[in-house]
Amino acid sequence: MSQSPRIAVCPGSYDPITNGHLDVITRASAIFDEVVVAIVDASVRKKTPLFSVEERMELIATATAHLGNVRPQPFSTLVVHFAREVGARTIVKGLRVISDFEYELEMNQLNRQEAPDVDTLYLMASPKYSFLSSSGVKELARFGGNIEEYVPAAVAPLLQERLRR
Repeated sequence: MSQSPRIAVCPGSYDPITNGHLDVITRASAIFDEVVVAIVDASVRKKTPLFSVEERMELIATATAHLGNVRPQPFSTLVVHFAREVGARTIVKGLRVISDFEYELEMNQLNRQEAPDVDTLYLMASPKYSFLSSSGVKELARFGGNIEEYVPAAVAPLLQERLRR
């Protein structure tokens, strides 16, 4: 008897992808047969993205190329509906701080009401990335800080160039 592949969705804006995101995606790829990095184009919590969906997909594909079971894909529906569309029964999210937990608890309750068949798995941020956010990286880059240790190699020069405009 053939078992269905275990598919997970890692949703986010990824504007841009950071090493913290990459850590969660890498850890999820060790647990699941396939990980879909779901890129939301217009988040209700965030400003207009700095990078287009296509650019974010390319940066994620480059950063995860060493992981054979990860693929980026944009979405513009409820994440639980997207999870069902791609055959995933699990959403994987990283948690850094208490405020992440408070927000994610609320979202989890809403998602469970909408799709009780889709679970959410929370991975605690690795200590070295517990402070890291895309918005923090953008602010550091905007004011000339060194961001190379916080983002995949392809991201740093592109982000610095974009912010110079």
